[in-house]
Amino acid sequence: FEFGFHESLPIYSGGLGILAGDHCKAASDMHLPFVGVGLLYRQGYFFQTIDGEGTQQVTYTHSDFDDFPVAPVLHEDGSEIHVQVELPKRKVMVKVWQANLGHVRLYLLDTDLHENSPQDRNITHQLYGGDKTMRIEQEIVFGIGGMRALQEVGVKPTVWHINEGHAAFMMLERARDLVRQGLDFASALEAVAVNTVFTTHTAVPAGHDDFSENMMYLYFKEFYRDLKITREEFMALGHTLKNPDFNMTALAIRCTRSHNGVSKIHGGVSANICRGLWPQIEPEENPLAYITNGVHVPTFLAHEWSTMFDRHLGQEWRNKICDTEYWSRIDKIPDHLFWSARQTLKSSMLYGIRDRLALQNFRNGGSETHLDRMLKFTDPINPNILTLGFARRFATYKRATLLFENLDRLREIILNPEHPVLLIFAGKAHPVDIPGQDLIRRISEFARLPEFEGRLLLVEGYDMRLARRLVAGVDVWLNNPVYPLEASGTSGMKAGINGAINLSVLDGWWGEGYDGKNGWAIKPGPEGMDPALRDKQESQTLYEILQDQVVPLYYSRGKLGFSPEWVKMVKHSMASILPRYNATRMVGEYVKNFYLPASKQGALYVENNFDNARKVAAWKAKVRSAWSRITLKRLDTPCKQINFGDTLHFKVAAKLNGLKPEDVVIELLICPRVKHPKPCDFQHYSFQIAGAETSGEHLFELNLAPDLCGKLECYIRTYPYHPLLTHPFEMGMMIWL
Repeated sequence: FEFGFHESLPIYSGGLGILAGDHCKAASDMHLPFVGVGLLYRQGYFFQTIDGEGTQQVTYTHSDFDDFPVAPVLHEDGSEIHVQVELPKRKVMVKVWQANLGHVRLYLLDTDLHENSPQDRNITHQLYGGDKTMRIEQEIVFGIGGMRALQEVGVKPTVWHINEGHAAFMMLERARDLVRQGLDFASALEAVAVNTVFTTHTAVPAGHDDFSENMMYLYFKEFYRDLKITREEFMALGHTLKNPDFNMTALAIRCTRSHNGVSKIHGGVSANICRGLWPQIEPEENPLAYITNGVHVPTFLAHEWSTMFDRHLGQEWRNKICDTEYWSRIDKIPDHLFWSARQTLKSSMLYGIRDRLALQNFRNGGSETHLDRMLKFTDPINPNILTLGFARRFATYKRATLLFENLDRLREIILNPEHPVLLIFAGKAHPVDIPGQDLIRRISEFARLPEFEGRLLLVEGYDMRLARRLVAGVDVWLNNPVYPLEASGTSGMKAGINGAINLSVLDGWWGEGYDGKNGWAIKPGPEGMDPALRDKQESQTLYEILQDQVVPLYYSRGKLGFSPEWVKMVKHSMASILPRYNATRMVGEYVKNFYLPASKQGALYVENNFDNARKVAAWKAKVRSAWSRITLKRLDTPCKQINFGDTLHFKVAAKLNGLKPEDVVIELLICPRVKHPKPCDFQHYSFQIAGAETSGEHLFELNLAPDLCGKLECYIRTYPYHPLLTHPFEMGMMIWL
């Protein structure tokens, strides 16, 4: 739904849009044949101001696209390219615009045309605005209109990648095209799904759209007839066990064969959330994998660091972005020069903060005296105060107010005259998120307390420009989400590559990025813990880390006026984060793990007039029909004890209910006995076909000399197999003996 390239193209709201922009930028850097599709919002996301009482005020600006770095896409005869999308009892015209991002083309869709009704012109006015009707119409324009726009401009992707379920209707439109070419829907779905990648970016229910069956029928009653399926079959595409509504994430997963979360923790959480889509597969083994996000280094690395690296590392650093060994050279940069760059960035940030707060103060009727009190610790000329930053979307699970759980402890930390601390907060809450807006109001109230005045700053108008200043200028970047709800958290990566040290709950990317020496970690309480107790315990840990480690380390200054140990930690933080959590690495993993395999699979499925797609669809139908009556029976006598090197003989009889032996894998799993074995603990061995019994059962055998000692556990299972499957467990079927 959104792309965040630069504040000059304000069609983004936050992290997801910035990530999409970084993905495109990295693809351009890597010269990948890549295009993007989005919506061109007339008003975009809102501009935020905060009044004197801490209430968020929302303003939408009506943009003139002539001021944007976009141009209409034209036919050869010079006429504008428009596509048409059907909505109930009407048709909507959609104009196609193009933005160029290096080597990448971005096609943006616009319904604000005089040919459309005022209602339909509003479809592409606001990002994340409106009700369910607006959302489904945006997603129809985005998915179906986006597909038609690509056809109209002559782009024929070999791989498709959707982020969240917003564009999932695109797969149905592709399937409809194939049905019109003569395929049945099941075969068309296989052909569409096999070269489509789906990435989920949230573990929060609000991030997964769903629509009622009545609404889906209103908008798609002609569509499912075009697919030549029943209403029930159509609704089943978005069915989940917990909700009768049509779920767009469920649709996206069923219409793709490559799926991922955006960090190791989030991948596991998402696999568990979506386990009902593969009901007989344990979440640890189901097809939902992960690729950890990364940030576009040239966009977010401050100019001062680029200059520093050019001087001390050589200009080849730009070609060594992912080389972890190379970045250990940061240690060779003289500490005093390194610290000078940090202080320059901090000073620049403080100048920017002062300017914003001055405007904020005067607009709210504040006096010059009040402004002086507000800015008394914000000294750009002598930026030696330890500065902590917290800036992000003000969703409740991100716990912006965790730091204020115990005000007495906080006072001890930030009011120390010898070791003062400055806190800077910024961020937006969605216009309908009242609890999120309450967080902003509470922080404003804390900032107005006499003892916190000037030491706690709440800055309005959070956008990419302010974000770049903050991640480059603060000393410590705070992040304290409720575990495990942080999908990734790329702001901490942006801070880390600029020399800010992360202090974060071990969630999202920090769960794998933290190495014990590159920042500080808050170990989260277990899932299901009482929220009040969790907040109390984790805030206590936060206070202890600040008071016992962060503040003393920062103020342990040597004769040059800075802390050598602090600089050492900053250098290690940069060297450990920059080469691992960048968008080049991220896109490279998408290419290797998803794009290339999907392209290869897609080519196999379309050859010979989609012969393989038809075969896979027919085979899956046969397996589904037979699976519930398949049985396994062990014929050998289990051994209780063997000597190392002895061979074990396993024999299984399988009643396959019409399936062939080659349609299944029968597998032995063996591992040392532990209390809760994980899938990665097991060794896997496949049985071989050994003939058939007169009863109709098929015999499978395995001879194995285990290379393990001690007490062992072994299990036998079977699952469907076809050489053209993308993932061995994509059907979600498994039987254990």
